Amino acid sequence: MRHGGEVLDFEEYVRTRQDALLRSARRLVADPVDAQDLLQTALARTYGRWDGIADKSLADAYLRRVMINTRTEWWRSRKLEEVPTEQLPDACVDDPTEQHADRALLMDILKVLAPKQRSVVVLRHWEQMSTEETAAALGMSTGTVKSTLHRALARLRQELESRDLDARALGRTGERATVRGDEGGRERCAA
Repeated sequence: MRHGGEVLDFEEYVRTRQDALLRSARRLVADPVDAQDLLQTALARTYGRWDGIADKSLADAYLRRVMINTRTEWWRSRKLEEVPTEQLPDACVDDPTEQHADRALLMDILKVLAPKQRSVVVLRHWEQMSTEETAAALGMSTGTVKSTLHRALARLRQELESRDLDARALGRTGERATVRGDEGGRERCAA
């Protein structure tokens, strides 16, 4: 059983060192979410042995070693999803910048929804919950979930169309503007 002081010492340590430890975890794994998981796993493992660390000034080194060992365990236990074939499939390269731009646009557009609408959209489409599961999770009737989802999706479509029209208008304005230099070597836009 843990003594109250040891728990408080560990909590204080985590509170003061979590940012630095998360930076270390991010250097060990590429994905930021995996880095958070790595740190949480390492903290859970360290908590069980906290009273065994005699010199608490070495706690960072201990925790980093736990993160490295955990990352190595994850790497060794990963599943290789390779299937031997006689013919290689055509290579498909996804453009991650386009995916990031789409995700950023979606996150930005979701801000126009009311919190209730946003919750319904996230649970139904991102979490892929059924209408009944969404209703139970949010304490609504299934009819309310359906109508809220319908209104939210209509609002999202409207916002997307509005932004598309704005982007097209900016494109046309940009086509009409020309850049030319004047005698002083400065550039100016003329419509």
